[in-house]
Amino acid sequence: MRANRLLPLLLALVLAGPASGQEPGEEEPKALPRLKNPDDPATPAKELFGRKPKPASLEARAIGFYSRGCLAGAQALPVDGKTWQVMRLSRNRNWGHPDLIRFIEKMSARVPQINGWPGLLVGDISQPRGGPMLTGHASHQIGLDADIWLTPMPDRRLSRKEREQMSAVNLVREDREDVDPAAYTPAHMALIRAVSREPEVARIFVNPAIKRALCRDAGQDRAWLSKVRPIWGHNYHFHIRLACPEGQEGCRDQDPAPPGDGCGADLEKWLTPEWLFPRAGVPGPPLRMSALPKECREVLVSP
Repeated sequence: MRANRLLPLLLALVLAGPASGQEPGEEEPKALPRLKNPDDPATPAKELFGRKPKPASLEARAIGFYSRGCLAGAQALPVDGKTWQVMRLSRNRNWGHPDLIRFIEKMSARVPQINGWPGLLVGDISQPRGGPMLTGHASHQIGLDADIWLTPMPDRRLSRKEREQMSAVNLVREDREDVDPAAYTPAHMALIRAVSREPEVARIFVNPAIKRALCRDAGQDRAWLSKVRPIWGHNYHFHIRLACPEGQEGCRDQDPAPPGDGCGADLEKWLTPEWLFPRAGVPGPPLRMSALPKECREVLVSP
């Protein structure tokens, strides 16, 4: 696809919600008001899924595509693990497909050996039933996406207030063209490289400036870079996307990563003035239930 056609599509995706994930939360979030007409076909799907505090009591299934689907039988990542802590608890977005939850637990246990960090700070995964989110993220709808902060887990348990208010470190330089050398370290590349090498990982999304740094520092071992793709935002976290679980019909995979390391002309276009500072556009209308797979209605109404 030509760059001048791709730019508006990607900009629309970003306008669906901020990608930083650093907006502070509340220690005691207020309950959402009841919808007057939840059965109205015009009701945005995010208003329906965003009001479900618990998962659907169904067999675990990722349904649809990462940006147009839902999640049955979700499992919660415990807010505290030996090598992870969940951030922004008020969002109730620590739910995922059991395969993703196992992946995070397994990967975090390896982090001290991978790069010396005590563990991972985990941002948004999915809502209890997946689906479109009330704020942020066009994806994260089928329980196979997770945001990992580019900040090491402290060697102590964070308080509820800290989890809602503290920010991750911004790795990107102010001009957006490269990483901040005072923030970016070899530990960041070591972690992203290790995650990318896992066979179940379909994509890793990072800020274009971070991709530039990874390309520069990777050396001769470059095969893992093909899964690491640039996207706006993601200054503070990287985004893991798993492939659809084997045999799970109704889950639509990401297209295979393009050949090569992605460090040539495709990356450089992201670092041109037009792409670094895109003009704001008008976001598209929110998804309705009719735009989601029909199975998502069952997920939504199940006990």
